[in-house]
Amino acid sequence: LSVKEPNIRKSWQQLKIYDSLIEKNKGKKPFVLHDGPPYANGNIHIGHALNKILKDFVVRYKSMNGFHTPFIPGWDTHGLPIENAVIKTGIDRNSVSISEFRKVCQKYAFKQINAQSKQFQALGTIGDYENPYYTLDKEYEASQINIFSDLALKGLIFKGLKPVYWSPSSESALAESEIEYKDKEDTSIYVKFRVNDGKGVLDNDANFVIWTTTPWTIPANLAISLNPRMEYGLYDTNKGKLIYLTSLNETLKEELGLDKSNLIKTFKGSELEFITCSHPFYDRDSLVIVGDHVSDEAGTGCVHTAPGHGVEDFIVGKKYNLDVLCPVDEKGKMTKEAGEDLEGLFYEKANEKVLEKLENAEALLAANKFTHSYPHDWRSDKPVIFRATDQWFASIDKIKDDLLNSIKEIDFKNPWGEIRITNMIKDRKDWCISRQRYWGVPIPIIYNEDDTPIIEKEVFDHIEKIVREKGSNAWYELSEEELLPEGYTNKKSPNNNFRKEKDTMDVWFDSGTSHTGVLINRGLGYPADLYLEGSDQYRGWFNSSLILGVLKHGKSPYKQLVSHGFVVDGKGAKMSKSVGNVVDPLQIL
Repeated sequence: LSVKEPNIRKSWQQLKIYDSLIEKNKGKKPFVLHDGPPYANGNIHIGHALNKILKDFVVRYKSMNGFHTPFIPGWDTHGLPIENAVIKTGIDRNSVSISEFRKVCQKYAFKQINAQSKQFQALGTIGDYENPYYTLDKEYEASQINIFSDLALKGLIFKGLKPVYWSPSSESALAESEIEYKDKEDTSIYVKFRVNDGKGVLDNDANFVIWTTTPWTIPANLAISLNPRMEYGLYDTNKGKLIYLTSLNETLKEELGLDKSNLIKTFKGSELEFITCSHPFYDRDSLVIVGDHVSDEAGTGCVHTAPGHGVEDFIVGKKYNLDVLCPVDEKGKMTKEAGEDLEGLFYEKANEKVLEKLENAEALLAANKFTHSYPHDWRSDKPVIFRATDQWFASIDKIKDDLLNSIKEIDFKNPWGEIRITNMIKDRKDWCISRQRYWGVPIPIIYNEDDTPIIEKEVFDHIEKIVREKGSNAWYELSEEELLPEGYTNKKSPNNNFRKEKDTMDVWFDSGTSHTGVLINRGLGYPADLYLEGSDQYRGWFNSSLILGVLKHGKSPYKQLVSHGFVVDGKGAKMSKSVGNVVDPLQIL
């Protein structure tokens, strides 16, 4: 068999079996299964094998039933894993030009595509392997630029300063779909914020008690949030006069080690609004504000608020015109804004120093180690943080109803899949689509001298034409003047000085535009009859494809959706390279 099988596959290729199947049913009713692109890095694994074989079942079965079944395999080719793989070969991305670095990445990606293509064909699967699609193709990239520009012109893409998931290990912003939750040990702390202006309601010997699981964000504290309708108590305790929710008194007596807690007076949260406290170790105020996001489920009901490090903090902070202070850099290290003794410390190391500073200030009431579910970068497996930065976003809220209605039109072969993707879309905020990477499709924005982005059809069309002719590397090889239409002027750039965006697009934006880059551009029709991928793609490719399909074309890019599970070992555990419990499909071949 080991001798026969390669010869059988060779004869299939010589006989052009796929071409014969397509020719046999040409002109008949089409059935298009659109291939979700695997990532072009490393040999195929057992999950790849399962997925491609299941797709092969469908394509062959539909062909046997008289359908016209074009199947175009694809590859996802941009992003961090390829950058990292290239860096590991000895290329220093800071010692060569961006354009040269990207060319090395492209060469690496094609090497991976060629290897994986041979491996997929060795499984016996059929498809148009001579004319696959890949996200680094010039035509595909131009199509992606077209979708970005279309959405930007409709006001559905915007730039804004917001706290986003930030991966210090990848030095880039991440979208929700790139986050995995894993258990992590952290330190939770209770901290006193002493009143310095009680507005006639509180004396200056009172202290608001906050609780946080991220001590390193205390340097970014600008406010304390209370629930306007809940009842707060001022308690006389052996650790001073403390303010927290009356409903949590019994719990906090134990947590804070209070020998006594005599209630002096109660207040509604709204009565304490605009009181100011002193930051425990900086010479600045922390404003008492109110917000409906404050609950009594954990903590004290007095929420440490750092607009530079939390979405809810950011939203409530805007109402009170608070600054967006973020004293942490892209590598996760504290900046000089955090003070000399914290500057340069990695944020997890800064936890220890912050605790020390709080103790010295006699503001630390309690500190406890605990384990909780915490967001991690799904590629590096390292923890992420919330960090306020200027990013580009695709607006989800504006089309949420359209997305939810389009889901109802999809035929889900896994009935629970509809519930899963509906809940994901319901909970999705604006999609952060910018990445601080070199290897990706550039965000096609050019800025004026006053830093305003140029959102004009003429400019986008010109950039799209360049990318179609030369590929996205042209963005890094051409000057701003060459990327703009000939003779272009703008009132906001009186000196004709322009600068181009450095960020690239999220790779989920890349693969999520395949419905246009492949289905429409190759004449297969929109929407596809079927998307078939692993169940992890409800937050990945199914999700981004749906959003961009509805944004661009007004309806889902797939009529039917099927998801499959993961290959498991003899004990029922998911096969994983890192665990070592895998069966290698190449060995089986």
